Amino acid sequence: VPGRPATDAAAASDAVALDPATTTLVPTAADGMPQDPAITSGLEAADDSGSVPTQAELDFAALYGEPAYDPVADPTLPAPATVAPPHDPWERYNRQMHRFNNAVDRTVARPLARAYVAVVPRPVRLGVSNFFSNLGQPVSAVNALLQGKPGQAAHAVGRFLLNSTLGIGGIFDPASDAKLSRRSEDFGQTLGMWGWEKSRYVELPLFGPRTVRDVVGMVGDAPLSPLRQVNDDATRIPLQGLQLVDIRTQLLATDSLREGAADDYALVRDAWMQRRQYQIFGDRVQSEDEIALPDYLQDDTLPLVPAGAVPVMPTDG
Repeated sequence: VPGRPATDAAAASDAVALDPATTTLVPTAADGMPQDPAITSGLEAADDSGSVPTQAELDFAALYGEPAYDPVADPTLPAPATVAPPHDPWERYNRQMHRFNNAVDRTVARPLARAYVAVVPRPVRLGVSNFFSNLGQPVSAVNALLQGKPGQAAHAVGRFLLNSTLGIGGIFDPASDAKLSRRSEDFGQTLGMWGWEKSRYVELPLFGPRTVRDVVGMVGDAPLSPLRQVNDDATRIPLQGLQLVDIRTQLLATDSLREGAADDYALVRDAWMQRRQYQIFGDRVQSEDEIALPDYLQDDTLPLVPAGAVPVMPTDG
């Protein structure tokens, strides 16, 4: 370059070279060979995205004159999913309660559930689960009616009558063979349908994730629970304990999903809130959007500790 010292020219020769075809200066590599502008544009795209292209991507760019693929800036990819932040203003308390519940679960609930699985044969455990599920059908029927779902309420009543008679107190499940679907509704869901859509998250001692709306719902469901109508404590309390063990047994399959989680509290909270949101508003979303929900969101076999399993409620005299 005229007018520059030799040292400057030598330094410049390491950075640029004259392209004879276009008479323009192009960047050069460390060995002084001109570097393809396509590769340069690929590197610039990589710098903008925060990722470094591989050698194969650079070779492809050099052969075909295209910039290196940038997955961050790919316009053909769908927009990322957005999830509303959980309403958790009591997070500090909830995290402390979550640690307490996990400690109780590790030392008491999970060992009891594993011992129950090891000792009790599977057909017997299935009968126990059917029995307690059948006891929840009157509560589901009333809440389905309050939510304006008379057909679902009729199914719940039909299931209860059929399983209580032909199913020998609900131990067997002939109602499913009769195509009477099982859906779980509670007063917390009813309050959500009535307009209490947003409610703050709270974790209860021993009973785990809830919202304030669902705590009120538990109080509303308690008088309708058949198990709570049993006045003999010597009968009712062991049955409630067996129901809690049965619920924890059903949750054993989810333990592996929580192993190694960076934040177990956030995982449980977010998963529970999302599941609860679909329980309350899933039917509305499906009817408005005319898009079938995934099967795992329509599955009502995921257990929730019902009001009937709570030893003491504020409504008790």
